[in-house]
Amino acid sequence: MFKFIGNNIWLFLIILNYVIAVSAVITVILKNLNPTKTLSYIVVLVFFPFLGPLVYYLFGQEYRKNKIFNRKYVLNKAVIKAVKKEQAFSKQQLQKVNNYLDEKVKLVKLLHSNQNEPLTLRNNIDILKNGDDKFKKLFADIKQAKHHINIEYYIIKDDVIGSKLLNLLCEKAKEGVIVRMSYDDVGSKISNKMKSKLTHCGIKHHAFMPVLLPKFTGKMNYRNHRKIAIIDGEIGYVGGINIGDEYVNANNKTFWRDTHLRIQGEAVRSLQIHFLSTWHFVSNERIDDFKLFFPDLEETNKNDVGLQIAASGPDTDWANIMELTLTAIITASDYVYITTPYFVPNDEMIKALQIASKSGVDVRLLIPEKSDSWVVKHASNSYLEGLFKAGIKVYKYQKGFIHAKTMVVDDVFAMVGTSNMDYRSFNINFEINSVIYDKVKAKELKSHFQQDLEDSKVVNPEVYIKRSKFDKLKESYCRLWSPLI
Repeated sequence: MFKFIGNNIWLFLIILNYVIAVSAVITVILKNLNPTKTLSYIVVLVFFPFLGPLVYYLFGQEYRKNKIFNRKYVLNKAVIKAVKKEQAFSKQQLQKVNNYLDEKVKLVKLLHSNQNEPLTLRNNIDILKNGDDKFKKLFADIKQAKHHINIEYYIIKDDVIGSKLLNLLCEKAKEGVIVRMSYDDVGSKISNKMKSKLTHCGIKHHAFMPVLLPKFTGKMNYRNHRKIAIIDGEIGYVGGINIGDEYVNANNKTFWRDTHLRIQGEAVRSLQIHFLSTWHFVSNERIDDFKLFFPDLEETNKNDVGLQIAASGPDTDWANIMELTLTAIITASDYVYITTPYFVPNDEMIKALQIASKSGVDVRLLIPEKSDSWVVKHASNSYLEGLFKAGIKVYKYQKGFIHAKTMVVDDVFAMVGTSNMDYRSFNINFEINSVIYDKVKAKELKSHFQQDLEDSKVVNPEVYIKRSKFDKLKESYCRLWSPLI
């Protein structure tokens, strides 16, 4: 018996593989997922022996979403209930912005309906271009911290810039400032030596969703892709810039183009709530007195920018950022300018962009020429022909790598945050965006977009369509994986 099995080991392994694969296929079908995603899993399971079940195990299982994130959802509600009451829109709020928002008021109402997110009007924001500007201001604000510093990032490295930040946090902790730091276990690279130092300094730090082998699970599901820093509940940072040397252009061989926001005002309160919800989840620390996290704001005439904070993830009832993006595109009347490093959209997003363009809206998309992901690059290219048919202009950034995640619509509405325009950001990762309702800041971001176009090359549809069959094959192959990457 054992001799027969030994002589036919590969046959038995193949049979075992397809027993597992067929079982997984039945499970996927019964879940009633998006048909495209369902077919992608079926193709991988059936046509990629051994690899297929492994991919499904890493990406297809949703037991963590069904169990662990139910707990996080409950914790989110508990934190929100502890720090704020249900907030309905007042006529006074909407009247202040209704004179120029027009149909964009739908965006305000959508986000409030989805996550009870208030429209805050007393805000002052600085749009920060690239890491050098962001780190300079962030370090200066941290040095001035009096009570607490809350840090939540997808990537924190203990390289040169990361060590500078972590050492500064240690100094503040020794001064008596309370420092809390949450980092994603897959995205971040912090040595055990540095972690011991942080603990010794009195910094409270926890990994989000720890995994056994983070180096080999770079795309494991449900990662915390957010980048948040909050100082004394008064100053907040959010955007695309992580903590790592690649974001510092002063010492970089490859120019890294990115965008971040520094916020002062009421919207920092929302960032704080989202941080505390995550902190409760990763640390189990019980915070009974929230007063010091939400200080009263000083009256100033400078704070006049309308902001909402859009957060989404496996623990939210709705795909808030995706719905907000779709609504912004559909309600556009003049233009939609989008910058994203990873363009792997779903069918709804493609259709919305096509409809907007065909109805006379100037739709432009800026993506990198060089990507840090071979699969994403070719998957992105597979979507371009459908955009060209609708008259959408596509540009590829030439100066370096563009990592900014921004959207500007009609000189009125803008978004800056952590969310890419891809399936993972819309449906799997924890993301957070700042939603701006302000003519001055929208035009500033529009100006940045136009400056980036000067460092970009427009994709010629006629040349693109004539690309080689081999390129088309690579694109089609990578697109098969698009719901999974």
